[in-house]
Amino acid sequence: MNTQPAPIQAPDAVSAIAAARTLAPTLRDRAAETDALRRLPEENVADMRAAGLFRVIQPARCGGWQMDFHAHLDVVEEISAGCGASGWCLGVLQIHSWVAGLLSQQAQDDIYGADQDTLIVAVLNARGEAVRGGNGYRVSGFWPFGSGSEHSQWAILGARVLDEDGEVADEGCFLIPTSEIEIKDDWRVVGLRGTGSCSLVANNVDVPAHRFISFIDGRAGKTPGGHLHDGTLYKAPLAPSLAIALCGPAVGIAEGAINDFIGYVAGRTNPQLRGATQIDSPLTHQMVAEAKAQVDAARMLLHRAADDIHEAAENGGEMPVEIRARIRMDSAYAVRLCMEAGEAMFLASGGSGLAESNPVQRAWRDLHAINQHALLQLPTNAEIYGRTILGLDPGSDIL
Repeated sequence: MNTQPAPIQAPDAVSAIAAARTLAPTLRDRAAETDALRRLPEENVADMRAAGLFRVIQPARCGGWQMDFHAHLDVVEEISAGCGASGWCLGVLQIHSWVAGLLSQQAQDDIYGADQDTLIVAVLNARGEAVRGGNGYRVSGFWPFGSGSEHSQWAILGARVLDEDGEVADEGCFLIPTSEIEIKDDWRVVGLRGTGSCSLVANNVDVPAHRFISFIDGRAGKTPGGHLHDGTLYKAPLAPSLAIALCGPAVGIAEGAINDFIGYVAGRTNPQLRGATQIDSPLTHQMVAEAKAQVDAARMLLHRAADDIHEAAENGGEMPVEIRARIRMDSAYAVRLCMEAGEAMFLASGGSGLAESNPVQRAWRDLHAINQHALLQLPTNAEIYGRTILGLDPGSDIL
């Protein structure tokens, strides 16, 4: 492996959070441009890279800062308060660097040996198919929702592994250079518009065996590369870690919407109520208080989940199914609370909230998009958790 020293000295978590908070206003100024581009401006990626923010949970042996999931949540929240699309991409690209730390040593060296600032897009759902061929596998498939794909040099893509009879023998994910797949320009959506979450296509791409990781082994904590790292971060359970990693943007976006509303409510009057000022209305006081409480509650749920994940990692990755199901529920409930807070700010903005120049409408759209993510849909997670509470089989293997 190329052991070049990281160009950025690893700070403590407080300094990383402060760097994100400092950068957020600059990204906010480009938020309308980001929406129009349907992907992050190159300047946004360069600024976050220069601040080292993609390295927060990247392995230290690969030039990363190898912090914890609390730092991940806090850094992503700060960026998302300025630009939801940038925060979303930062969050998923960070967790993909954590997933990379679970791959074999040779795969990790393939990714980071030449460039420790490398970014990785991933769609982990087993949407593709792989068959044995050559020195490894041949992978084909179509994977939507590749956030940050146009800025990534590698892709981690989920696929079913078929045996000679065409039966599913395993499921897992494959590491492939983005130069060997097609990135389709098909991200035309209402929410999280600036994330560039394009679909990815592979056609019989040869993937060496060392660039494969089995989901069956991964869910059991048996990963090819997790043991290579000091500390316990890479012993954390897979599905709970992936779940909370999607949630930090919602907290930041909702917090930003509240702050935006606070910034202009003082000048608003209601002609339907003889010009009464909105800021003096008891209904406004109650609404803002409840929205803040919802965001605070969401934040606490996610950090409790991070505590549980780190405790499990300290115990070798073992986590009871009840806690796994609860973390999925807490993740979904947290983003729903944030959506409700953003909805309140949007409705309280009246007709002016519809203006494209009003950032509250963008927050409203982005929060609804986050709640549509398959891993974060509240009814599904409530069913899984409810079944577990009642002593039934959870009905899902993604725990």
